[in-house]
Amino acid sequence: MNVSNVRILVAAGICLGASTLSAQNASGAGGSPAVASLAGPGLQIYGQVAGDYYVSPTGAFRINIPVLAELGGTITDSTNVVTFDDDFSTHCSVGAFPLSAEMQTELESRGTQGFLIYFFTNLVMPDFVARYPGATMEDVGSFLPEFQGGAMLIFTRLPGGSLFGRPTELWTPSEPVVAKRGNLCFLKNHHIFVVSIELAERSLERLTYSLTVTQENDLLRRRLLAIVARMEFAPAPEAGH
Repeated sequence: MNVSNVRILVAAGICLGASTLSAQNASGAGGSPAVASLAGPGLQIYGQVAGDYYVSPTGAFRINIPVLAELGGTITDSTNVVTFDDDFSTHCSVGAFPLSAEMQTELESRGTQGFLIYFFTNLVMPDFVARYPGATMEDVGSFLPEFQGGAMLIFTRLPGGSLFGRPTELWTPSEPVVAKRGNLCFLKNHHIFVVSIELAERSLERLTYSLTVTQENDLLRRRLLAIVARMEFAPAPEAGH
């Protein structure tokens, strides 16, 4: 898989954050009541819901579902990205992209930290900018050397990119919210994982919002680590397979 193909996969994941996936007309699509309630009427997800877990279509991971249907929770997904939303405070996506031979070469030449910065800067951020003009990274991020063998924590600001606080018949914001997302990137079993969440309070509290940048970043970091704690990963393939 070359860089342009990876870019397409990442772009598909970004788009999932702001749209509802069309129904998948795959054979045997029936689904359980849990799938139907979280996927929405008439929609079918690509992965599977098994009890309290969502299982990715590729089997790269499963995650204890962080939303409830009773609170407006929904799941949308593609082959490589799943997004969880609810009506209150959750907008979270998990992407798992296969590490291609080209990406492996980049990893070997740049090292883990440099590669993860390269991947996010060149393959994730351009799609944020295309969807939300004026989107920026707060800085080059923070490297967590002990987490998952090395992870990059990157914060982004997305003008008009909030999934919360949308205009209603009774209230229209004076200007679009500059949404903030925390993004955690790491490598696991020949996959590049990108876990992203929106800081809902920034959009919902508006005039009463008072968190500093440091407080925002600490809150997003703790929430991202909590999301990864819900995940289980497929065993690493044996050598030669």
